[in-house]
Amino acid sequence: MLLAARELLAMRSPLDAELMVSDMLGAWWGKRLRGGDVEHVLGEGLVDYAAKAGTPAALTLLISIAYLGTARQAAKAEGAALALMESDVARPRWAERVGAVKPAGCYVSRDVYGDQDTVLCTFAYNGEDTHALVVVVDYNMGGMARDAWVSSQVDKLLEQAGAEAAGNPLLRFEEIEPQQARALLEFAMKAAAAAHGRKGPRLVSEGYSAYHAFARARIKALPPGRMRPAPAHAEAPYSRDRRAMLAAEFLASDAAENLSDPSAASRCADHIIDYGCDRDLGRPLRVSPAKCETFLLDWLPRKVLLTPAEQDAMPHVLSAWVRFAAPRIGLPEQGVRATLDAVWEAMSRFTEAYRDPTTFGLDRALVERLLPDGDLSALARRAFAFPLLQGMRGSTKLDLLNPADDADRRILLEIDHAGELDRPDLEEHLAWHEEIAGRLWVGDPPQLWEAAQRLIDLGHDRHDVLHVLIEIAERIGDHPGELAAALDDIADIPDEPPM
Repeated sequence: MLLAARELLAMRSPLDAELMVSDMLGAWWGKRLRGGDVEHVLGEGLVDYAAKAGTPAALTLLISIAYLGTARQAAKAEGAALALMESDVARPRWAERVGAVKPAGCYVSRDVYGDQDTVLCTFAYNGEDTHALVVVVDYNMGGMARDAWVSSQVDKLLEQAGAEAAGNPLLRFEEIEPQQARALLEFAMKAAAAAHGRKGPRLVSEGYSAYHAFARARIKALPPGRMRPAPAHAEAPYSRDRRAMLAAEFLASDAAENLSDPSAASRCADHIIDYGCDRDLGRPLRVSPAKCETFLLDWLPRKVLLTPAEQDAMPHVLSAWVRFAAPRIGLPEQGVRATLDAVWEAMSRFTEAYRDPTTFGLDRALVERLLPDGDLSALARRAFAFPLLQGMRGSTKLDLLNPADDADRRILLEIDHAGELDRPDLEEHLAWHEEIAGRLWVGDPPQLWEAAQRLIDLGHDRHDVLHVLIEIAERIGDHPGELAAALDDIADIPDEPPM
């Protein structure tokens, strides 16, 4: 990177230099390192290395990191850069202009559904080198930033966005206050960092990391304020009572009058409202083709245990919900039709996407004992924690024990250790099994079950896997961040697993 930084010396524009260094800092954005924070190890390590090099390229890199880096990187880079400048190390003329920008205007292009905002903020260096930062915010992904880029063709960009909105009744393009843009983008970037840090498929565009440091720095150039980000149709937080009142209003409406199973419709409405409140920034009334498809084909099949009656009713209830909610949020008729079409097109795929665990031979009563909260995503890890739930063990009828109850949970774990009753540390050992079982039950931290699955896939015995998890939890203690990192590091079980 220090060799690549020589290119900075040949540049004439601070904008080009900032974009190049942002790309460099993005090389490790969102990555994890064993035993350390990547921004500390690599980011601050690069600052230290450049400070020792003391070359003009190193100084130019430090000046850029002082503006673009994290708070710790920026502080270290600024101190190192001042020391090199006092030693008369040469730097290009543009170096004094790095970060010396002022916002010129902020705009947002949004669809009437509230699915997505494209935020466009323009900046200039003392009236020159005007450029635009563009960030795409996805509200079907919790309001996270999904993409970002920079353009120097500001007039063309604004003209194109305005023309697209003028020709499409489902689009809006408007100027917003810089304070609102800052609040919206800060929220979106934090949501992107949190989502990208979890295991799973890449959620942001391939180019997002290259612009992440640049966007973070430019957002700080916008005036701060107390204005909260306000996606379309945002609502105040919904209490349980308010959710129940909304469900009752829906079930009594004309939109729901043709639903044939009131009991199933009521439970389906509860799921629709909970999804909007908990996963869509408190907006149960917001409806769109993308939101309905995500709800039917992604969230429900992963998260909710539905009865057969609810499975049959859900697409019909969702269609009725669209007709109920659309007038309340001012969705135009064209948007209503598109949303209803999306629901009906997803209906056949819903029957394929939703996998009722009872169709695989699992007893429904057993599934309901493992999922008293209806969280379908918890089934596998809870079954792993408590595999003995049916039949007789001595005089104990396992079918009567509730794995969600602390006392019954202890009995189940004692039965699971029936062959180890003579070990001297049995009480302490069972206490640790209770700790791990409790964590697996609630999925905290998520890395616990991820580590267990990796070891199971390698062919290791369930009990050996549990003992490894216990050893790590006992060694780390009450340090959640360190525990998550240690669990991420597990690749295999040693030849002699800890007991």
